[in-house]
Amino acid sequence: MSHDSVEKLVKMANQIGAFWGAQKVGAEKGMAEHLRKFWEPHMREAIIAHVKHGGDGLTPLAIEAVKLLEAEKSKGAA
Repeated sequence: MSHDSVEKLVKMANQIGAFWGAQKVGAEKGMAEHLRKFWEPHMREAIIAHVKHGGDGLTPLAIEAVKLLEAEKSKGAA
């Protein structure tokens, strides 16, 4: 997982979060949708696991979006 190291995923997630955070409305949902659509399943699994272990380095927005992504996955939508 060299290309998709947790550190790289955290950086990418925070960059995506910065874009969605500027949107003000629906940021968590928009970011979660982006992760679902454009990240590979193993990348999503890794960032979800990272959040389950505290989400070190992620912004609050990114953490909330990943939690939303996980909730969608639990419902079978991801």
